[in-house]
Amino acid sequence: MFNQSGSRRWEHFQSALQLAVQRTARKWSYEDFTECFPLYAEEDKNGASSTFNTVSDYIETQALRDLEKMFETYNLRENIDILHAIVTEAKERKKAGIPPVDDSWREGLDTRTAVCARTVPVLEQEAKRLRESLSTASFRLESSNSEIELEIRANTQAADDADARSALLFKQLREVLGEWENVSPDAEAWTVATAESSQPQRHG
Repeated sequence: MFNQSGSRRWEHFQSALQLAVQRTARKWSYEDFTECFPLYAEEDKNGASSTFNTVSDYIETQALRDLEKMFETYNLRENIDILHAIVTEAKERKKAGIPPVDDSWREGLDTRTAVCARTVPVLEQEAKRLRESLSTASFRLESSNSEIELEIRANTQAADDADARSALLFKQLREVLGEWENVSPDAEAWTVATAESSQPQRHG
């Protein structure tokens, strides 16, 4: 799937990387798959084997696609080709006995400075992306926390209102019971008789 055109160093790099991806995708065996899905593997052996191969192929293909996107984002092939050319030239100069000199395109430029000039912008861009992602996640978390807080407050207020109503009802009930205890026996008997006489007559 990788583009094979490029320097020898690039070809070796992508071959090794592709082999690593293949080994990773095939690291789990069919026995591992059957342990995860024993009933499926027992009832449909052919289907289970086909599913296992399909999943392994998908893992490998998706990993290679993700790597290709990353290569394009950071111009990896071009940079490795440049590195290969630099290393090759340095070996030839060393073999010819030519002493090392300062950077040819900017005299007096320190090697560390040159490397930082290429890598720091990339790192800053990645750091910016991470900060934006973190900011978005924090905003979503704060919004969710605010909603939860409002819901908790509403539930707490409802519980307080229910407790207040219950306390009022109990208070009224105690007052009624207190008044009833103070009623004379004659009045109580009269109340019972009145209640019985007010009931409708039933025919047998």
